[in-house]
Amino acid sequence: MRPPRAARRPGHDGRGGFAVPARVRTALPPLAVAAGGLAGAAYLWSRNPHLPGQALPFCPWRKVTGLQCPGCGGTRLAYDLLHGDVAAAWHDNAALLLALPLVALLYLTWLRHGLAGRSWRPALGRGGTAAVLGTAAAWTVLRNLAL
Repeated sequence: MRPPRAARRPGHDGRGGFAVPARVRTALPPLAVAAGGLAGAAYLWSRNPHLPGQALPFCPWRKVTGLQCPGCGGTRLAYDLLHGDVAAAWHDNAALLLALPLVALLYLTWLRHGLAGRSWRPALGRGGTAAVLGTAAAWTVLRNLAL
């Protein structure tokens, strides 16, 4: 015979842990992304990716093929933006620079929904996915032809 179940205490999930409110559970991912971004920006602030010998990530696609992927130059772009040099950021990766306002809008929408206790995911659909992939492919071809 089983012993009687203990009455659930407020904030207790009945499994030895604590229940996490939906508002906190949905806000954690966008807040964690913000914390990671701030930590990355703090690290990048003192490392100049334009100089050799910096402890920074490299692009495996470029390492293998010698060609730039759609994201190549993103680290340099972030460094230049952190230091207020928009012209250099444009030179590093113009497509990413142009996409930043859209990325910021998507992030802020995700954060707003998360803080309100709702989960949110952008719905691109087939057309949106094709547009993103087509733009990335076109940018890759154009920037490698201009080398």
